[in-house]
Amino acid sequence: MKRSIELIKNRSDIGAGTRGADLGIDAMEIAAINKGSLFFKQFPHVDVPTRNETVYENNPSPYAKHIKEIYQQCKHLSFAVETSLSKGSFPVVFSGDHSSGIGTVSGISAAFPEKVIGIIWIDAHADIHSPYTTPSGNMHGMPLAAVLGLDNLQDRINDVDPETQKYWEKLKALGKSESKLDPGHLIYFGVRDTEIPEDNLIADLGIKNFKVDEVRQRGIQACIDESFSRLKDCDFIYVSFDVDSMDSDLVSEGTGTPVPKGFEPTEIIQLLDGFLVNEKVLCLEIVEVNPLLDKQGNKMAEIAFDIVEKTIV
Repeated sequence: MKRSIELIKNRSDIGAGTRGADLGIDAMEIAAINKGSLFFKQFPHVDVPTRNETVYENNPSPYAKHIKEIYQQCKHLSFAVETSLSKGSFPVVFSGDHSSGIGTVSGISAAFPEKVIGIIWIDAHADIHSPYTTPSGNMHGMPLAAVLGLDNLQDRINDVDPETQKYWEKLKALGKSESKLDPGHLIYFGVRDTEIPEDNLIADLGIKNFKVDEVRQRGIQACIDESFSRLKDCDFIYVSFDVDSMDSDLVSEGTGTPVPKGFEPTEIIQLLDGFLVNEKVLCLEIVEVNPLLDKQGNKMAEIAFDIVEKTIV
């Protein structure tokens, strides 16, 4: 289907444990240039200002590192997404680390405050920790807890300071003061690297995870059809694609937290093609390409760009 595409470039990586995802967008642009593709010239784009320089500053929030700056970053990204949607565009968001999901979902909620939003999260990780449960403090593991408005205090392992609590509450309220997502309207694809607090929460909330083996056994289209059936009460759907959903052994380790036994690029293309034909899908995001960790040159960026080009153009 024909969409009025706008690219949003969010070169922020302060939510990750390893620097370098801020270069992922440029690495994909280089992949496009080397391929002779005009993709990044074909569509209008917005550059979101970043706060990556704050990595040099002391971090007062060990259980939500750089949370103040991530709140500011997500606020700017939220405005960019809201503006894009409000003028009738289809935002394709290129982000560094996955904490960006808070900003993207907040922008969708701000643009359509009365609408019901569904999320398809293609990722090796559940990203549903909170500052109270995180083992690392890296906020790219927390976006879904924020948009769901969840602290998961029953699995609490951290004593969180008041300043962190304040900004966590601000993140949860960004774009829409109440929860932006019903757990029944979240669907995972490829999640396979989780911690116990996440497993408990996923089980308690009944969140569906289409694991890699299930998708292969049942067939991609059957899983896509079931996803849309589960999201039938949603007005709009946001699709988020983390490149670590792909098999790190077969594809590349050029991402912050590579995990083996994931999807192949051809499977991701089929999934995205299947999702994007649905008129309810109003935004796509691509995250976590880290060329500094790529042992095969620029392979992850090349594959990620190839996927985007084949599904968007």
